[in-house]
Amino acid sequence: MMNLQELQTLVYQLVVGPRPGNSENGHGRPFREIRQIIRSDQRLTAIERINIYVNAYFYRLLECLKEEFPATLAVLGSKDFAGLVHDYLVWRPPTEPSIFYAGRYLAEFLRNHFLAYCRPFVTELVRLERATLESFHAPEAPTLTDKEMRAIPAHEWPTIELRSHPGVAILRGEWRISEVLSAVERGDKWVEPAQETNAVIVWRRGTDVHYRILEDAETDALILLQQGTSFAAICEGIAIANSSSDQVTLIGRLLARWLADGIIVRGDARSPGSAAAQ
Repeated sequence: MMNLQELQTLVYQLVVGPRPGNSENGHGRPFREIRQIIRSDQRLTAIERINIYVNAYFYRLLECLKEEFPATLAVLGSKDFAGLVHDYLVWRPPTEPSIFYAGRYLAEFLRNHFLAYCRPFVTELVRLERATLESFHAPEAPTLTDKEMRAIPAHEWPTIELRSHPGVAILRGEWRISEVLSAVERGDKWVEPAQETNAVIVWRRGTDVHYRILEDAETDALILLQQGTSFAAICEGIAIANSSSDQVTLIGRLLARWLADGIIVRGDARSPGSAAAQ
């Protein structure tokens, strides 16, 4: 006779394992043991009864992941996407109470999945879609505005400690996958992305998540910003990545854009004229 812990473990193995179909033939020990605790009758076998819960578990998660990865769904199609989700959930069943974490490792899993060989860009697409969700749920932080930056005495600018907003992510890749995601979001027909080394920034402004391909001069500087650094170091990063003779104008233009996008936070977690961050 099973004790409660053994029973819970058995049911868990059945629900999160591979979907078994309705036949008992060929199934492992958990499915043989389930007949000891679940009755069969003329209407349903023990396997068919447990499959009610197995299928509910899978299809509810499938619907959630369809909402989280709409562009990946559009690229793969419903059948292949469902197969991918099934394989992924067997590999890494959710362990957190919140559904938010269910798709966190899909890009990692997809790297070695056969679908990644059929669509080489799809792993990067999954990673971008997940980054937009992570950005939306990232903690808030007071961003530095253009007005506040101008209020800082010029001689203090080089030593100002800056960092990126918690909702900022920088994704390096080999495909222009942001164009695929953008097309799906607009309701347009997506096309195969060009294979081209690039970096995409994802950020949140208010409740809206944005993304775009970075200019070459921005990438290394923004990675420094993510780590937290001085304004002087950011300027140096831009200068190293760009050989333009008018680097002052370039730095000014990029800084103005970052401030307008709301991606810069004071490194000391303070904004001029404000209290410490909550």
